[in-house]
Formats: sequence, structure tokens, C-alpha cells
Amino acid sequence: MSELATQVGLLSIVSMWFALVLRARPALRQPHQRGLWLTVLAAAVAITLFQPEVVRRLTHAGIELHTVALTRNLIGVLSAGLVLVFMVDSTRVRRLRLVVAAGPTTVMAALVALDLLQAGHPRESVTSVQGPADPAFSYWLLLIVAHLAGDAVALVVCWSYSLRTEDRDLVWSLRLFAAGSVLALVFWCGYLWHLYGGTSAMLPYLSLIIGVHGCIRAASLLVPTATALVRSWSALRVTWRLWPLWRDLVLAVPHVALSSPQRTRLLEVLRPRSPLALQAHRQTIETYDALLDLQRFVRPGAYEEAERHARRAGVPDHRLAAAALAGTLGQARRAKLVGAPASLPRPLPGVEHGSPATLLGIARMWPSMTDALPWQDEPVEAVAPTRRE
Repeated sequence: MSELATQVGLLSIVSMWFALVLRARPALRQPHQRGLWLTVLAAAVAITLFQPEVVRRLTHAGIELHTVALTRNLIGVLSAGLVLVFMVDSTRVRRLRLVVAAGPTTVMAALVALDLLQAGHPRESVTSVQGPADPAFSYWLLLIVAHLAGDAVALVVCWSYSLRTEDRDLVWSLRLFAAGSVLALVFWCGYLWHLYGGTSAMLPYLSLIIGVHGCIRAASLLVPTATALVRSWSALRVTWRLWPLWRDLVLAVPHVALSSPQRTRLLEVLRPRSPLALQAHRQTIETYDALLDLQRFVRPGAYEEAERHARRAGVPDHRLAAAALAGTLGQARRAKLVGAPASLPRPLPGVEHGSPATLLGIARMWPSMTDALPWQDEPVEAVAPTRRE
């Protein structure tokens, strides 16, 4: 258990500092994210100072173990206080914010005073790097009550707000923060038991809990980044899969494209000429516009013929419609490229609204169905004049 707790603790430290560095610039620029970032920063420092290896390195550097523990406690109270400030900051009530900010400040001053009062008395030796800075009952009672109060309020407020907002990023950030607060409550209850009646055998479990708590705090900070990555991946996927169909159609109908396709699909995703989301959106619209234009070159019965061809080729039933559309568009594209005369548009089934899913389905079948229907430039038969009565 001790080894697992150490590994989780290391993971929590790395993840929290990674999240802090990654989110520093956007979070500090936005007031509604600044409080969360500062809260996680204080928690990261406190959790870092709780790790046995970190404490040992500091003590080997000449810093007293008592000083490390006291600093950890003060930063922990600051973290709990920042949670409360972060919670009430959205109320915009200045007096409430001042009262909440004064609470942690008073608690920190009281902890320092209680610690100094014990300076003239012999201290009990601290045998654990994760042990208390001072065994005085009033000191630890004040410290733990401050943490329990902050985490309890954070749990209630975060969960309540998450049920009232429709912003998915905010919902997940608040719920993850609430989950971290639950673990913090469990940790401080367990730590109180350890200090006054428990055994040192509890420490690895408490270390594991606080380590998982740190990972969840980091996750709450990284929700916007994770969402942005998912959106970028979706845009990249659309750009990659749609590219062959988009390229062939806009080459046949060049006036629908804002810019001509690059030489290869790889260049299109590695050197995009616009943000990926915008590029995917643009390619979707341009593909649909080209499709509408090519409907003027669709031959009668082409869709049904392409569907029969796809069925004979063993295309699964759920892809038959996309395969038939791909074959029909392939024939219409070649007709326009060779200069065939246009006719009245023949609307193709299932593409009325240009659904991205529909276009991606056509793109999937495009390589195998592009040349499925033969096309040849047949001479237009002369129309016999109508006999007048």
C-alpha cells in the first residue's frame, strides 16, 4: 500500500503542476477561472509538501521538519480559504467576499500564534514526515475544522451549481471539484482519527486518498483543455475523411471553394490554412455546395443503378444509400468535367440538409464507387417536330 500511495502521490503532483502550467495563461486572463487556478495552485503546493520524499529532501537540505509541516498546514488552510473565496466570487457581493477572505486569514494567524505559544514548551518529536507540526489539541482542531468547513461548502455549492448550468465544461469542472472535496473530507476525518487515537498504519491510506484528490483537482482544471482537444480531434477526423471527396468535387466545381486543395491529404492536416474546426466546417459546406451543383448533371435512374451496383458488390445494407450517392456523384462529376450539358437539377435522396454524417458516409464509399457507373458522351438525338393539326 505504501508503494501504491507513493506512486499515486507522484502522479498527483505531476498532474497538478502540469495542469497549472498548461492552464496558467488562459485561466489568469479570465476572472471566472482565475479563482479555480489559484485554488489548485495552493492545493498543489500543500500536497507536494505532504509527500514523504519531498519532505525528506527538504530536511536533508537543512530545513526543519517542523517548519515544513507548519508551512504545509498554513498553505492547506489557504487552499481551503481560496475554495470558499472561489465559491462566493460569483455572487459579486463585496461584503460577503471580504468576510470569507477574512476567515482563512484569521485561522492562519491563529495557527501561527498557537505554534509560537508552544515554542517555550518542549515539543513532542515528530517521528513521521507526514506528522503534525504541533500536537496541541487546539492547533489541530482549528486546522481540521477549517479544512472540513471549506471542503463541505465546496461540495454543496459545486454540486448545486452543476445542476443549474448548461455549460458542459463548467458542469464537469464543478462535479470533479466536488468529488475532490469528498476525498478531502475523508482525508481530514481520517487524519483527525490518526492524530488522536489512530496508528501510523493509516498514513499510507491517507496518502493514497490525498493523492487521488490531487489528480481529481488537476482534472477539474483541465476540463476546458480536454474539451478543446476532443473538438480538435473531431475536426481533424472530419478533415481527413472528407478530403478525397471534397478535393474531387471542388476541382469539378471550383467556384464553391475559398481556396484550392493542397497536393496531399497529409499536407491539408499538417499545414492547415485555417484552424482545424473552421477548416472542417468550410470543407463540409463546400462539399455540399458542390454536390448541389452536380445535381444538374445527374442522369435519370443513376441513383438506382448505382444502388444495384453496390448491392452486387456486396456493400452492407446500412451503407447502400451512401454508396449509391457516391456512385451517382462520381458519374455526375465526370459528366461535368467532359463538358456535358446541364439539365434541371435532380435532387438526390438523403442530402437535403447536408448532414456531416451523410457526407462522411459518401466519403467513405467514394474511392470504391467513383467510377462505378460508366459515362460516355452520347450525341443528343434530334427531336422530331410536332405535327400541327
